Amino acid sequence: MKTLIRKMGNSKGVLIPKPFLAQTGMDSEEGEVEIEIENDTIVIRRPEKKARQGWADASKAVAAAGDDALVWPEFANADDKDLTW
Repeated sequence: MKTLIRKMGNSKGVLIPKPFLAQTGMDSEEGEVEIEIENDTIVIRRPEKKARQGWADASKAVAAAGDDALVWPEFANADDKDLTW
């Protein structure tokens, strides 16, 4: 498919057809993409999920549900009483 490079402010851009976005899973309203050059080719990808992405929200949900009690009781080492924290 051929398309045009268009002026967008101080930059230039290309409109990506909706079927292309749907086929790659990038058809949400807005979102981030990764863009880079590989062998004189512009490559646009969905960003990989970051490690631990969503963990903070999940832990808040666990706490809100009251399901964040200790699984093991607290225990100390014999010499911990002499430590200053």
